This record gives sequence, structure tokens and C-alpha cells, in this order.
Amino acid sequence: MNQDTICAIATANGVGALGIIRLSGNDAVKIAQKTFKGTNLELVASHTVHYGYIVDYKDQVVGGNEMDFVIDERPETNITNADSNQYIIPNHQPSTTGSDPVIYQTVELIDEVMVSVFLAPKTFTTEDVVEISFHGSPHIAKKILEVLVKNGARLAKAGEFTMRAFMNGRIDLAQAESIADLIASENEASRKVALNQLKGGITNEISILRNDLLNFTSLIELELDFGEEDVEFADRTAMNKLLLNLRHKLGSLIESFQYGNALKNGVEVAIIGKPNAGKSTLLNALLKEERAIVSEIAGTTRDTIEEVIHLKGTAFRFVDTAGLRETTDVIEKIGVTKAKEKIASAKVLLYLYDEQDSTTEEVIAFVKEFHREDLKIVLVHNKVDLTNDEVPNEFDATLNLELFPDYCDELLRISAKDQTGIEAVKTVLIDYVENLKDQESNVIITNQRHFDALQKSLQSVLQVEEAVSSGIHTELLAYELRNALEQLGEISGEFTNDEVLGNIFSKFCIGK
Repeated sequence: MNQDTICAIATANGVGALGIIRLSGNDAVKIAQKTFKGTNLELVASHTVHYGYIVDYKDQVVGGNEMDFVIDERPETNITNADSNQYIIPNHQPSTTGSDPVIYQTVELIDEVMVSVFLAPKTFTTEDVVEISFHGSPHIAKKILEVLVKNGARLAKAGEFTMRAFMNGRIDLAQAESIADLIASENEASRKVALNQLKGGITNEISILRNDLLNFTSLIELELDFGEEDVEFADRTAMNKLLLNLRHKLGSLIESFQYGNALKNGVEVAIIGKPNAGKSTLLNALLKEERAIVSEIAGTTRDTIEEVIHLKGTAFRFVDTAGLRETTDVIEKIGVTKAKEKIASAKVLLYLYDEQDSTTEEVIAFVKEFHREDLKIVLVHNKVDLTNDEVPNEFDATLNLELFPDYCDELLRISAKDQTGIEAVKTVLIDYVENLKDQESNVIITNQRHFDALQKSLQSVLQVEEAVSSGIHTELLAYELRNALEQLGEISGEFTNDEVLGNIFSKFCIGK
């Protein structure tokens, strides 16, 4: 790949106890040595750490002509005994013009550091890598980067370290993307999924599928080469069996995306209902804090309030919305519009109702209006503390009869005010995520690009199945098989173009 040496801050922006600057490239050690006062880094073993100082050497001339002399190697200097972070080293050289210029080398001490040296090929990028650990001041970081660039490094682009690891064969593209996911993980579930991908989870699965497909593709291509002889190298019965297996595995991976997306990005849960149904009270009960304003006055919530709760390692993004009703209030109308927008993007909808302020017809009409296949609607009968019914009453029985199981399959009875039934709400949400999981596969798709590629590959497999059963010409089989292989190869990066690579790595932070 590139022969130049790159550098960047590898730690988060801002002040911290420590910061790390990373270099990678053929001259990483050489450049670091030019700025380091301590052990000679060019002589040390790989995977070792060394104490010293980052310094900036600046040459100054007094007398004579600057072109009339040659600078000697800088002398050793005991920095630890210096009284200041700047001092002068005189270097005297005879002048070729008869004058005697004096070279003064100003040495600026930048920071006390620890330098780690990692020699190729056993590094993340497979190149020589140096990491400088310094006191975590943004100003110090800037100064060190300036000195490194002055001595031959260049500032890295976003994701360039990881891109070098990919281009040098250290990781594949799916693993590279999992690094970004691991960095961005906000909960235990997303961390585990990203780590599994980094270990090669999806790569191994895709590799098995591609190898099986490649064997038959090779035989089909061979048939094309001997087309005039009308021979079949690929056993069609075995091929049908393979295609059936591929269709099943691809379908399983595709179906895992909904579960993977829930783990990675969280599940959006909209709390919906008429004004004063207890939506804000329920949100506060789930959060165990007074996050939303609660009032007896209907229409208090006019905007959406969003909060995240982690349950069993999964993030649930709760949205408390304005009450749904016809209103002439301009601001409240905006709130109602926003509430409907949140319904459109939600994966779970908690519809709160109070039977003293609702009719079964209203609840049924609402559920049928907003029902869609990818939305789980949970009916939540709130304020049960105001009735003496301990079990579903006639009101709930009517809803059961009209709505179950086609429109919804959960009806909970709670008192958000008394916090009765709150655990049941949490259990329903946890079960929702668990039910998304495909028990047959340990590999979970979390990346939209992978999902799209798998869908395209599946379409090609289906086309091949149809072609085989219809006895269509071998050329079509070969075309669709190659297309399926190419789509699977895009996941690992074997057939990915530069534009796609640029888009993927541009989303990384600079030091990664």
C-alpha cells in the first residue's frame, strides 16, 4: 500500500489523564527516534515500552553564511538535569569562506512520555507502529503531531489505520466495520455482537457459503467451455440440494438483521394514548425518576420526550408523546403530528388507555389505524387502581375479542401512579427482543450493507433455483451464480470498489 508514514491521536478529544499518538509506516520508528530523547528506538526489540522525552530540535546560526557549514549529529544531552524546557547546544564548524559561524541548536522539551514500539508484521496495520503515551493535554498532542509531521510523517485520514490493516490483509472488510461498531457500542448486547464480528463470526459463515457456491460455479463454467459437447459436470440433484441449503442459511442471516439492529441501535418504543392517559407517569416509573412533567391538566406534554433504558443489555429508546386528540391549539397540534411520526418509526408501541375516559371503539379504531407488520402493539390498561377489577373486565374482554391475535397479542393492566405492573411492561419488551433471535444461527447481522448484499445474493440463488428446475441454458446459471458470489464477496471486501471503501472508512475516527 502507501509507503508514507501516518500519525494521529488515537485517544478521545479533550483533556484526559493520558493521550496516545500513533504512527504507522515504514519510517515510523525512524521518525519517532528523531523526536525522542531516551533509548535509541531503532535498536530496540518489538513490543517494548521506553521512557523518555519528546523534543523539538531547532537549528540557529550566528555569524557566517548558513550555506557555509554542515551540521554535526546532535550531541547527547542530559535533559533530566536541565533547568528549563529550552537550552542551547553549540556546534562549531570551520567555515569554508574564512569566517567562523556558530550553530546553536535549540532543544525544546515538549513532554515526558512512554513510547511503545511494534515492528512489522505483527502489528494492527502489519507495518511498523509506534505509540506515544503523553500527558493528556490537547495542546501537548498538537505540539507532538507538529514535530512528527516536521520530521516526515503526515496526518492520517479518517479510518486510515484500519484501512491499512484491511488493505494489508490483516482483517477483512466486515471485521473493519465491526471495529467501528465496537467503538460505538453503548450497551452490553451491542458490544458482544461487535466483538463476535471482529473475531470473524460473519466472515466464517460467509466463507462457508461462498466455498460451497464456488464449487458448483466452477463446474457450471466448465460446462460453458465444453458447450458444444452438451455435457453436465454439475450434478443437478446435488446442486438443488446445495441451493436449498443456501436459501435457508441466507434467509436465516437476513432474518437476524431485525434482532441485530435492535441490539446495535436499540429499540424505539413509543408511548401513545389520549391526553392524561398516564403516559408521562409511565415513563417516570420506568426511569425511576421524575423526567416528564405530570399534571392533571390534559395536554401538558406538547413535545416528545426521549429517554434510554437498558434492559438485559439492550437499549430501549422510550418516547413520551403528546396526547392524541383533535385540538385547535397550534402548539398541541404540532405535538400530535410529532407523536404520529414517532409511531411510524417505532418498533414497539405502548398504547395507554383509561377505561373511564375511553371507549372500546376508540381503542380498536386506533390500533387498526396504526397497525403494521413490523410494529408490536401492546395495549396497556392504566389506572386499574381506580377500579376494583383484579382481572380483565368486560372492557378488556371486548378488546381481546376484536384485536387478538391479528392486531396485537399483549394486554397489560397497570397503575403507573402506584407502579403496579411496571415489571410486566419491562418483561414484554425483553421478550420482544428475545423473540427476534434466530435460535439456529449464532451469527447476527447488524450492518445495513451486509443485509443488502445478502438479500441480493438470495435473489440470485432463487433465480438459479428457478433456472435449474426449468432447464434454462447454462449461461444464465453461470451469470446468477457469479452474481451471488460477488454479493457475498462484497461483505468481506473481496469485490468492493474504492468508492464503497472510501465511504466505509470515512465514518471512522481519525486515529482509527
